[in-house]
Amino acid sequence: MLPTASTTKGRSGPQARPNSFFPYLRRIVKWQQMDIEYTFWQMLNLCTSPKVVYQHTKYHKQTKNQWARDDPAFVVICSLLLSVSLIAYCAAYDHSAGHAVFVVISTLFIHFFVIGAILATFCWFFTNNYLREEAPNSYVVEQRVEWLYAFDVHCNSFFPMFVMLYVLHYFLSPLLVAHGFVPLLLSNVLFMVAVSYYHYLNYLGYDVLPFLERTTLFLYPIGVVLVLSPILILSGFNPSRYFMNMYFSQRQYII
Repeated sequence: MLPTASTTKGRSGPQARPNSFFPYLRRIVKWQQMDIEYTFWQMLNLCTSPKVVYQHTKYHKQTKNQWARDDPAFVVICSLLLSVSLIAYCAAYDHSAGHAVFVVISTLFIHFFVIGAILATFCWFFTNNYLREEAPNSYVVEQRVEWLYAFDVHCNSFFPMFVMLYVLHYFLSPLLVAHGFVPLLLSNVLFMVAVSYYHYLNYLGYDVLPFLERTTLFLYPIGVVLVLSPILILSGFNPSRYFMNMYFSQRQYII
């Protein structure tokens, strides 16, 4: 039996909650209200069967009358896992405790939250203004993409990329940062798969919304990635060496 998201106590049926952002923030510090088991189930299936996760999104819409999660557990756990992976990188490659703190904080808040918020805002604006179907008549209730749902889609898409580019990359990094064609090829393939899968999950997240059309536009960046990857390989660009040098250039065996 698949786990289902727990309902809020005292809520007897689906009700619209237009101001759900602030209750969402308040629940971040209340672990007892987070569905941790369901969150890990989502994370696992985002890597193996992402369509199943978005089928449950439809169920969430039917029961809570909103597409976005009302449980911040996914964001909290993803942030903790990202922090642990960054600490592992710093322990292996960094040169000072102060710089390690800077790497952890900057990567967590800028790469995950700030860039995530920018991408979510762009997708929220783009879908609501250019991809929504026209209502057939004035009696149909207008539906719009919620900003929190756009951020949820980003977080869902980010997690498998995190597994590939932070966890798997950590264990393969001694090989990926080495000189030679094989490390160059493997590094580019890993980044190509991770970025392509991010955009595929982004597509699934918006394709599940019945009031959007032309959602295949979210697949177009995958074509760009597939075209650029051979060019980067032929030019000798190794993304692993580039990013590791950017953060840990003082370690001479990375250069």
